[in-house]
Amino acid sequence: MLQSLRHITNGIVQWAPSTKTFPTPLISLTRRLSDNSVVKKDEGPPSETAPFQESPPAASEEFDKLYKTVELEMRAYEPSVLKSYSWFTTTAAKELGIKVGECWAVKKPDHDRFSLLKSIHIYKKHQVQYEVRTYFRFAKFHCLTSSTADTFLEYIERNLPEGVGLKVTKVAIERLPDHIKAPTPMQLEQ
Repeated sequence: MLQSLRHITNGIVQWAPSTKTFPTPLISLTRRLSDNSVVKKDEGPPSETAPFQESPPAASEEFDKLYKTVELEMRAYEPSVLKSYSWFTTTAAKELGIKVGECWAVKKPDHDRFSLLKSIHIYKKHQVQYEVRTYFRFAKFHCLTSSTADTFLEYIERNLPEGVGLKVTKVAIERLPDHIKAPTPMQLEQ
């Protein structure tokens, strides 16, 4: 489609008005592209008759990991920013259909205090004190697959505001190893 609009001359791309009008509006073109239709390199817009052919699933296909819980630890220097981001993560989880567990905040922030001299070498009587307060919030999400967890975590990490730190702890559900077997009735009697 764009091939009719540009001409390459001596390595310089020049755009020329096209006598043809676009066959379809841009919205329907993007809709058709997102419906998995195939577009070849030399062809124009995607055709309605060439749907994307999926290959059959492989026999050795791996399953998604299951996470019992995903816990987020959020820390920031501003409590209002932290509260807003906590609301954003829980709302995003509800929109994605993720079970939201408990969300809580530590009542008192973590205080780091520094005492420094005003002068570099002398006058110990003249000191300045600095304090850094770190606020914490926690949120738990239950019963996630690895693909859902990856999508959700990528989304909230991309929208992480400045000055907010995020720590993620995942608890995976694993199968029992093969060497562990269920107890036999004789073992239960003993």
